[in-house]
Amino acid sequence: MDLFRTPELIAPAGDRTALQAALQAGADAVYFGAEGYNMRQASRNFSAGDFPELAELCSAFGAKSYLALNTVIYDSELETLDRTVAAAAASGIDAIICWDMAVVEACHRHAIPFHLSTQASVSNFKALKHYASMGARMIVLARELTLEQVRYISEQIHSEGLDVQLESFIHGAMCVAVSGRCFLSQEIFGRSANRGECLQPCRRSYRVTDIEEGFEFDLGTSTVMNPRDLCAVTFLDQLLEAGITGLKIEGRNRSPEYVATTTATYRKAIDFIMEYHTAADFRERWKKLSHELEQELDKVYHRGFSSGFYFGRPLNAWSSHHGSASSERKTYIGTVTKYYPKAKIAELIIHSRGLKAGERISIQGPTTGVLFLQADTFHAKDTPATHAEKGDTVTLPCPAKVRMNDKVYVHEQR
Repeated sequence: MDLFRTPELIAPAGDRTALQAALQAGADAVYFGAEGYNMRQASRNFSAGDFPELAELCSAFGAKSYLALNTVIYDSELETLDRTVAAAAASGIDAIICWDMAVVEACHRHAIPFHLSTQASVSNFKALKHYASMGARMIVLARELTLEQVRYISEQIHSEGLDVQLESFIHGAMCVAVSGRCFLSQEIFGRSANRGECLQPCRRSYRVTDIEEGFEFDLGTSTVMNPRDLCAVTFLDQLLEAGITGLKIEGRNRSPEYVATTTATYRKAIDFIMEYHTAADFRERWKKLSHELEQELDKVYHRGFSSGFYFGRPLNAWSSHHGSASSERKTYIGTVTKYYPKAKIAELIIHSRGLKAGERISIQGPTTGVLFLQADTFHAKDTPATHAEKGDTVTLPCPAKVRMNDKVYVHEQR
């Protein structure tokens, strides 16, 4: 059974800069949180007053806008929840991502589509069919499913003619608990993961004490509860062949350059697969390209890469990195002071570290998004220069418009 369909690339947005970055990088849809009701409270969430602007901006790029309201909801919050859903519907938001039945009911009441979050842990066709009968039009499957299990569910959807799409995560952090249903942060810190407040104690090092003898052993993050990040780019073609049409990148807490790089990389992967998957030499060309794309993804934050559960129980799943294992690190160096559109020149003020000719930089801002540049040539103190110091004003070629107060970073090899 041919399950291959044109997929939708769904990117995260924790703030306006990341939102712009996702859209500019080619996302088909962007998902973002509302204050108080999403699984990434640490991200700089949006208020109901922002919804019209967000929906309009996404629409201008030909992308859909999805609002994540995927935490548990308490009775004291129902009135505010109803106002939030009503505001989303009135603003033209395309769908709500949720799993609490109170949110589902609010979506019905205000006639806005809803997508079922992975928090619902849908791992079989009967569960999917039940939620589809309630009106879910996109269902994010449990992260613990294999490709074989996903394909079976896709085949059942096809055979019964259900009007529902399958969505799966393709990149980003993996939770140590089943589909993110963890209570460790709540137990230790009183900060519930299911309320979007997880402090990730699973990522930390622990010391185990032998009670009888008093011996102590330090357990590193590589051996306890710190999973590697999911990276599906090398087998993305197999996900599409299994019938997945919603490809979601995790990362509303991560940086704008993470959003820009992951979205652009998976955009390139999807476009190549769609154009060449029927070609006789596809497998050979795809193998080469996908490994190049994996190297590109290695530049931004990750804890090491894993194939997740797609091929069964993860092997070598635990990360030895408390922080990022990325091949590049970024350092803040200054801000934009002016842009000259006719000459396509950006003016920067260096605040720290300095800048050397040939370095890779990014310029980031809420309207600019993320723009990567190679600073091969620039002027400092109005003369050609090979380096600039703290306090210097720098001008350099910049092909796209940037804005005053946009932040400037250097990206260098670790």
